[in-house]
Amino acid sequence: MNKSTRYFSNKQEKHVAKFLKGRQTANSGATPFQKGDVELSNILVECKTKTSPSESMSIKKEWLEKNEEEAFAMGKPYSALCFSFGDLHNDRQYYIINEDMFKKLVEILEN
Repeated sequence: MNKSTRYFSNKQEKHVAKFLKGRQTANSGATPFQKGDVELSNILVECKTKTSPSESMSIKKEWLEKNEEEAFAMGKPYSALCFSFGDLHNDRQYYIINEDMFKKLVEILEN
């Protein structure tokens, strides 16, 4: 039985929300006031996954820019793009953050 793209996306969003102790947004952020896929107090996370295991994934600049804009509109200073290579049972999640957020992370880890 083939599962829909939404099935895999929902599974990833639930996993990320639980792992980060965040909240999965309603309807995958398709409401007027809630955007993104997972919401934390200061971070909006957009999730992308493959529907079958893969060795590569293309990341679109528009995903990053849109998530940054939506985070700003929601009053969140940070955004991240989470992606997986499609094996949600055994695959780890990876996160893309911008340079400013990475600099803050480095400062925290170095102190």
